[in-house]
Order: sequence, then C-alpha cells, then structure tokens
Amino acid sequence: MEDEPEPPLQPRPQIQGRVLFLTACAAGIGGTFQFGYNLSIINAPTLHIQEFTNETWWARTGWPLPDHLVLLVWSLIVSLYPLGCLFGALLAGPFAIKLGRKKSLLVNNVFVVAAAILFGFSRRAGSFEMVMLGRLLVGISAGVSMNIQPMYLGESAPKELRGAVAMTSAIFTALGIVMGQVVGLRELLGGPQAWPLLLASCLVPGVLQLASLPLLPESPRYLLIDRGDSATCLAALQRLRGTTEVMVELAELEEERAACQGQRAQRPWELFQDGALRRQVISLVVLGSAMELCGNDSIYAYASSVFREAGVPQEKVQYAIVGTGCCELLTAFISCMVIDRVGRRVLLMGGYCLMTCWGSVFTVALCLQSSFPWMPYLAMFCIFAFILSFGIGPGGTVPFRLCAFPWRLCLWGPLHWFLPP
Repeated sequence: MEDEPEPPLQPRPQIQGRVLFLTACAAGIGGTFQFGYNLSIINAPTLHIQEFTNETWWARTGWPLPDHLVLLVWSLIVSLYPLGCLFGALLAGPFAIKLGRKKSLLVNNVFVVAAAILFGFSRRAGSFEMVMLGRLLVGISAGVSMNIQPMYLGESAPKELRGAVAMTSAIFTALGIVMGQVVGLRELLGGPQAWPLLLASCLVPGVLQLASLPLLPESPRYLLIDRGDSATCLAALQRLRGTTEVMVELAELEEERAACQGQRAQRPWELFQDGALRRQVISLVVLGSAMELCGNDSIYAYASSVFREAGVPQEKVQYAIVGTGCCELLTAFISCMVIDRVGRRVLLMGGYCLMTCWGSVFTVALCLQSSFPWMPYLAMFCIFAFILSFGIGPGGTVPFRLCAFPWRLCLWGPLHWFLPP
C-alpha cells in the first residue's frame, strides 16, 4: 500500500496591519513626535523670549537685565529640556513595569498638559520662570515617551515587522522636527506676539494621543508575562493581527513566560555583572555614546550661519532649515522600509562611514570658506549630506532580550542625556 501524500503546509495567515498601524500612529503622535516637535520649536522664538525676559525683569526691578544674564536665562530655558529628558528616562523603566506600556504613555501626557498651561499664560503672568518650568516638564514627557514607545510598539508587532515598526519612532521624531520648523515660521506662530501659543501647541499632539490610544490594545507581552492575563493577551493579539489564528504566537509568548518565571527585573548595575548580558550592554553603551557624540545636533546649530555665508537671504534661511528636517524625515522612511532586509549593522556602519566622510569635508570647507568663494556652497551641501547619512543608520534601535528590557531601558535612556550632543 502506497503512503498517502502529506497534506500541503498551510501558509501563515496574512497579517492585517490596520490596528497595528493605528497603534503606531497613536503612540508616535504623543510620543517621539513630541520630542522632535519641542526640540525644534524653541529655535523660532529665540529673540522674542529673550526680549520678554528683559522686559519682565525691567518691569519687576526698574532696570534692564544685562545681556550676559539674558543669555544665561535663555541658556537655562534651552538646557532644562534635555535635563527633563534625563529625569524622564530614569522614570521610564519604573513606569513601564508598574503602569504598563500603554497606560504609561497616557499618564505621561499630564506633564504635557501642565507645560502647555504654563507656556500659554507665561506672557500674561509676566513670568519667564513659567517658561523654564514648562520646558523641564515637556523634557520629562519626552524622556518617558522616547523610551516606552519603542518598547510598546516592538512588543505589539509580529517578528517579521518588528524592526520596521520600531523604526516608526525615528519617523515620528523626524516628523516632529519638521512640523516644529514649519509651525515656527514667521507666517504661522513664529511672530513676536504668538510665541506663547507656539510653545503651548505641544498640547495638540497630547490631546490626539489621549483621544486615540485608549481605543487600542495594550502590549500582548506585558499582558501575559507581567500581568498573567492570558484572555486579554489573546484578545489583544487578535486585534493587532486582524485574525483569530494567533495560537502559534501565543505559544511563543507562553514559552517566554515560562523562561521568565522566577526572574525579577534586573537593576542597571546588575547588567554588568551578568556574563550572558555583558556583551549586549557593552554594545548598548558604545552605540548610545556614538549616537550622542556623532555631532548631528551640532550640524543643525551651524546650519543657519552656513546658509547665510552661502548667500541665502536672512528671511529665506528659515525655509532652508525646514529642508534639513525634511532630509532626516526622508531617510527615516527609507530606513523603516529596508531595515528588516538589510539589517541594523549594515545601516549603522554605512551611516557612520558616510557621516565621517561628510563631516571631514565640512570641517575643511569651514576652514577654507574665506579663501575660496565656492567653499560656503560645499559646506551647505555637506550639511544636507551629513543629515541624510545620519538618518540612514544611527537612528536605528538595538534589539535586546525582553525579560530584562525595562531596566536595560533605564541604562540606555539616561545615556542619551549624560553625553553632550
């Protein structure tokens, strides 16, 4: 008797990504979008806020504030944002463990609402201290969301889409930078009277997240492994995948749950003592340090003066600055599409090699711009090329075993703010 032919393998059901896409958008609009948005909108009202600081001091004391003290106050307003990001990064791990991923992002908007109120009424109250406190609060919000959003999306996405979905954090950061540059144009909210509204406009993405994210599921991994709720985890998986055939993925999560049984979340200092994790932690420190020391933020700081040296009229420089943000947004989209095919290592190495090349040419061009009339144009080209190279790779994320991820997050997040840009 001949053996009966084996039945053909059933193809894996196609994932319907509508709910997953909405989840990425809802998490991103109030997450890393806020970071990029608040990072860029502070550039437009620089002179207006400095004038407001001087006028406020004059009204209080009867004499103007010296220029060096005006600059000091302005420096504090700017630097309180990354300081707040550091505090937020330290809060992200405990938030993710105790509140969950989705609820942490929702609760995080309390800082945004408080900051928007302070910004909106600062001019009427005649208090530049309210601006300073507001910048600290939006920094805390950005620090929390920058760390929890990639975790939430990475745990909600299927394996084959995990890299692309995690890269949406970089896309929303770049989108926030561009939107902040656009909203800060003089024709919109960049005028001398509208700057409180410009700073308070961070409330809009926060409200959008508060209205949309509660309608979407929590991280399936958090529901099963941290809370032990199998039924809710199954429902979340079915909603995110758009199909009821999720038992294979649920079984994988059950295996991970069994492997994590009896393990507690590791503290940051314990990661260095764990031989199995030491190599990953070293990679994390090296990549995080490289990203902060690569000089991308410094390139943005040089951009205005380089554009003016190249002959761009002063009133048109703001539009050229918007172009730099669009470059980073474009490369973030490209990286999102190719990261799962090419791999993070290739993108990171290629990006850093190109940045090294263009950074060297940019340095030479700045040194020789007074000697050759075409050097300012070369420097302007290098700015765009450098930003494009940065967007190709260094914005990528590093995969880690998720059992200890929240506390590893506490190590990765503060690293971004301890090092100078």
